[in-house]
Amino acid sequence: MYAVIQTGGKQYKVSEGDEIFVEKLEAEPGSEVAFDVLLLSDDTGVRVGKPVLSGVEAKARVIEHGKNKKVVVFKYKPKKNYRKKQGHRQPFTKVEITSIG
Repeated sequence: MYAVIQTGGKQYKVSEGDEIFVEKLEAEPGSEVAFDVLLLSDDTGVRVGKPVLSGVEAKARVIEHGKNKKVVVFKYKPKKNYRKKQGHRQPFTKVEITSIG
C-alpha cells in the first residue's frame, strides 16, 4: 500500500513506516500531523482524487527539525568587477508516516 501526498508545494510517494524530509512544518517534535492524499494504491486498486481524496489522510509523526547542507550562490558579471557570494541552508522537517487511510 502506498499513497501520494502533497505538502510544501511538493508531492511525495509514501508507505507506512517511511521517513521523509519535507519543507519545514510549524509542529513540535513528537506531535502528529496529517497530509492530504492525492492518490491511494492498495489491494483493491488505485484511487485518484480530484484534486484530493475525500475522507483519506496520511498521518505522520514529527521526528526533528533541521537544516540541509549549505548551497553556495555565486553571482558574477564578466568585465564589470561584480562578484557576490552568498550561502543558503534550507530548513526541513523529518517525519515518519504512521498510517494511511
